[in-house]
Amino acid sequence: MQAIEISEFGAPEVLKLVERAKPVPVAGEALIRVHASGVNRPDVLQRKGHYPVPAGVSDIPGLEIAGVIEAGEPQALAAQGLKLGDRICALVAGGGYAQWCVAPIAQCLPVPKGLSLSQAASLPETFFTVWSNVFDRGLLKEGEWLLVQGGTSGIGVTAIQMAKAMGAHVIATAGSLAKCDACLALGADHAINYKTQDFAQEVLSITQGRGVNVILDMVAGDYVAKEIEILAEDGRLVLIAVQGGVKSQVNAGLVLRKRLTLTGSTLRPRDVAFKAQIAQKLHQNVWPLLERSVIKPVLFKTFEASDAGAGAQAHALMESNEHIGKIVIHWLGEPN
Repeated sequence: MQAIEISEFGAPEVLKLVERAKPVPVAGEALIRVHASGVNRPDVLQRKGHYPVPAGVSDIPGLEIAGVIEAGEPQALAAQGLKLGDRICALVAGGGYAQWCVAPIAQCLPVPKGLSLSQAASLPETFFTVWSNVFDRGLLKEGEWLLVQGGTSGIGVTAIQMAKAMGAHVIATAGSLAKCDACLALGADHAINYKTQDFAQEVLSITQGRGVNVILDMVAGDYVAKEIEILAEDGRLVLIAVQGGVKSQVNAGLVLRKRLTLTGSTLRPRDVAFKAQIAQKLHQNVWPLLERSVIKPVLFKTFEASDAGAGAQAHALMESNEHIGKIVIHWLGEPN
């Protein structure tokens, strides 16, 4: 099969289109004929050598796929409401940039009605991440305020839409007027240009000094000190990346007085049972919203895998931060 591998750690150009052996599913796994692969920030970190591959996982990058189930134990598939030949999307721990990929059956979800496989490939990584961190860990409730740092990232466009669909108020930050407008178009109540405005001052102004209940932060670093100041009482700060650095200052007095929770997580190392629980919650609570177009996938650009430079181009775009929404690598057309 064809796959895009990391030939060595480095710039986007180290991604090469190569021939690899087709993977073989083990018990509990399905073999997927991949039609499209989502591109995510962790793929970039892996390419640079900053995100080690878990033991036993393919070194091929790629954490989300969409395609057709070609092999798998029928009873295990049936237990998830699936069968051979079904169109699915799946969260995987690696191996997604390839024509074939194995996925835990419990992490496979049917493609929402009305969506293409390219659209479906943009869902798993961000939807699993947002549900796990905003709702399970951050405990966002209807009527509360959520601050999304980086509202036009793949995570951001998902978090805005999902939080609004669940009845929350959303403030998003972005790095340009056009991106702020995109956040508002996705449903955010307010958008802050972090390059020209102090997001902490703006949040306090918007909330009349009360602050927000939950913050979804991909930056960390110097942001954390400001975020603690703008959390409301019993607020929750959820860290999911450290693009601004791993070291932060914390005003412990504010944490005590406002009864704040500082938490964070990474999804890739978690076991199948944990991810299966998220899959079930998404299927029950979010998939109907996708099928009714209450929540929509946001595809910025699709690259054709047949182009030998597709992987490098996709990663270069990711690192440029010019995109709004998701980037996808396309392998095969829609099945008949």
